[in-house]
Amino acid sequence: MKYLSTRRRHPAAKPLILVLALFLVGAVYALVMPSTRVSAAPGLSQQVEQGKALFQVSCSSCHGLNGEGTTQGPSLVGVGAASVDFQMGTGRMPMARPGQQAPRKKSQFSQDEISAISAYVATLGAGPAIPNATVVDPTNLTDEEIARGGELFRTNCSACHNITGKGGALPNGKYAPSLTKVDTVHIYEAMRIGPQQMPVFSKNVITDQDAQEIIGYLKSVNGSASNGGGLSLGSMGPVTEGLWAWVVGVGGLIVLAAWVTSKGARSK
Repeated sequence: MKYLSTRRRHPAAKPLILVLALFLVGAVYALVMPSTRVSAAPGLSQQVEQGKALFQVSCSSCHGLNGEGTTQGPSLVGVGAASVDFQMGTGRMPMARPGQQAPRKKSQFSQDEISAISAYVATLGAGPAIPNATVVDPTNLTDEEIARGGELFRTNCSACHNITGKGGALPNGKYAPSLTKVDTVHIYEAMRIGPQQMPVFSKNVITDQDAQEIIGYLKSVNGSASNGGGLSLGSMGPVTEGLWAWVVGVGGLIVLAAWVTSKGARSK
């Protein structure tokens, strides 16, 4: 009669095998799957850290320590760097009082500080980025492209901003600000983020080429030292021209009618 010899396994064998299996699975996964983490450059990482420190000092009272938003200010998760660069670069943020329409004014922050805060907010969630300088530079546009920019502006923007970008009134006490003397990068950013009452114009609606041509048109009509002679009438387009034509034309007819009437009364 043969006896089969059996080995007793150590009680810790099964846990050790399980740990080893998990380790092997993790190692294989790390080797096979591409890394989704993007390693930031040392300079960018330092900029983000600087931006975070500035944000927590200057912005967190309204937007929360992590940009999550509060009752005083909206969440900044997913707004992108372009939104911060626009709002802070035009001096609209920080606001003096929540709820009012923020006017354009001189910024309280340097461009380096704005860039740092923008870089930090960009890490909170994907959103529109600050455009490259070549995208907003209209200097190489042809006359035909600038003319096309004028057509695009009149179709999409002039109802609020006026035919030459001088601004205009909106319902409920709001207004569309003037676009004269505005940096080209901020004009582009406004199209992409839709600040305040302005709608968002995505790249599917207004392409980068379209945006560049609109910028070229605005700089063309507002950049010349002369208006070509005559009264500008505020450069408000046919509305003010028609108003003055009515006032002068009808007013002249009234004066003429009164004069004829007075002459007729004297002759009697």
